[in-house]
Amino acid sequence: MTTRVIIVDDQAMVRAGFAALLAAQSDIDVVGEAPDGAQGVELSRRTRPDVVLMDVRMPEMDGLEAARRLLDPPKGVTHRPRVLMLTTFDVDDYVYEALRAGASGFLLKDAPPADLIAAVRVVASGDALLAPSVTRRLIADFAAQRPAARRKPALRLKALTERETEVLTLVARGRSNTEIAALLVLAEQTVKTHVSRVLTKLDLRDRAQAVVFAYESGLVVPGE
Repeated sequence: MTTRVIIVDDQAMVRAGFAALLAAQSDIDVVGEAPDGAQGVELSRRTRPDVVLMDVRMPEMDGLEAARRLLDPPKGVTHRPRVLMLTTFDVDDYVYEALRAGASGFLLKDAPPADLIAAVRVVASGDALLAPSVTRRLIADFAAQRPAARRKPALRLKALTERETEVLTLVARGRSNTEIAALLVLAEQTVKTHVSRVLTKLDLRDRAQAVVFAYESGLVVPGE
């Protein structure tokens, strides 16, 4: 199955480089490019890609606003692509908000070519591109910007079993499936099953949204 991709970036050379790299893959089809967020949204609605590579900082409309419009479309628009944010820095000011908006992760622009190709495939498969080390940095940033204050846990958490709640807590703390399996003395496949059930019960798209939900619901408090 071929993954349809569009590239939204204000730098023509970046778009061309990414397009050439991805188009050379037999399972990836680059169906369009756009120089800013507004044109990216219009292009996505027209071409209906599986994945949108979205630069964070652009003129006219930045990637964050464009991601919001794609992932929370107006009534009557049913297409919702997966959005992979492109950033120059490992922790961009917009990264947390992009994940909160529903983006499936982010990738550094200077990442090796193999990482870009793998990222598109990972996101297209329905998973989130959010490495544990990245999760921990996001948590630190979240803690710095929002002073810790325990809130009443969201009612949606009641849908989870005790084990699923444990797994969600560890995911939010940046633990990988392998680490969670070791900590809870479970098979890694069992952990994957628990993560999948958590996403389904909480109506979350992927691991990235699970991390955001865990902190915003009050299940996990930064610094604890």
